[in-house]
Amino acid sequence: MTTPLQSLMATGTKLWLDSIDPDLVRANRAIGATGATSNPIIVADLLASGRFDDQIDGLVHEGLDDDAIAWQMTDRLVRDAQDVFLPVWEQTGGNDGYVSFEVDPLLEDPELDWPHDRRVDRYVELGRQWAAGHQNRMIKVPATPAGVDALEDLVAAGVTVNATLIFTARQYRSARDAVWRGAQRREHFNDFKSVYSIFVSRLDVYTEKAVGALHGEAQGMVGILNAKRIWAENREFWSRRPTLLDQQIVFASTGTKKADDPPWKYVDAFAGSDIQTNPPATNDAVQQSGRTFARQIDKLPPDRVVDQIDRQVDMERLEATLMSEGIEKFAQPQKALLSLVAEKRLGVTAR
Repeated sequence: MTTPLQSLMATGTKLWLDSIDPDLVRANRAIGATGATSNPIIVADLLASGRFDDQIDGLVHEGLDDDAIAWQMTDRLVRDAQDVFLPVWEQTGGNDGYVSFEVDPLLEDPELDWPHDRRVDRYVELGRQWAAGHQNRMIKVPATPAGVDALEDLVAAGVTVNATLIFTARQYRSARDAVWRGAQRREHFNDFKSVYSIFVSRLDVYTEKAVGALHGEAQGMVGILNAKRIWAENREFWSRRPTLLDQQIVFASTGTKKADDPPWKYVDAFAGSDIQTNPPATNDAVQQSGRTFARQIDKLPPDRVVDQIDRQVDMERLEATLMSEGIEKFAQPQKALLSLVAEKRLGVTAR
């Protein structure tokens, strides 16, 4: 009998796990997941569990500082996930089977107050450092001004990138065009792969709070409409470029935020193409739903809904608000991870 997640993947969707928990990675690979993503919140939750205390103890005794321990543990966890998905990468010739590694979010910390060019240079330096020697690792770079300006040099250097923290078509185009410029500086396109992570549910949280004029069935559909339009534009753009591998959209932030929304709301809407990176709880809810999924990715909401959204939602203002919030959410988890490592260190030294 076909399970709900199997039916989702049968539509053409690639399923990536929004976690690098070793147990969840193996379990989700067994049901068909072909990649994974990571971020500081995921890493901090894993380290807080106590399951990796022996490894942290060893790094403390080696004399590493908190920052180095945090990055060593992140690297190890991502490597372990890469090992699980490497056969997928090999079988698909590099078209799937990736695990994303997020470059230091503190580069966007407002308290750092670095000049733009210094941030760009550091993104390039760290991206190349953490990509070196890894076949199926994607380097996550946010679509901030400095992140976008780093993409061309990263891609030109052979780094496989996941442009993330994208809320609008304007951000997507800026990131995509930078990536394409970098790709054209390579000797060939044989191993050129890129993805663009479009955040979905945060748009609907924003419009519910900030766009009260949006009513009826239009409220709660902005994230879906926005992401589907970007998906269509991405597909059209790359269809005219001679790349061997697929340059794809990652539908991110697909966990629902409203209690009365079915947990498969976004999963269903994007069924049929490209990549969904779903939280473990969302995959569990989908698997238990008993649903059979069909292709929905190229079906837009009704015209009346589209017209209302286009009239009422100021995408420029939406982007400014969500990027401001996003940068804070980007940096704070890394600070929390460093604080957690510091607590773990105290536990080691107290023993």
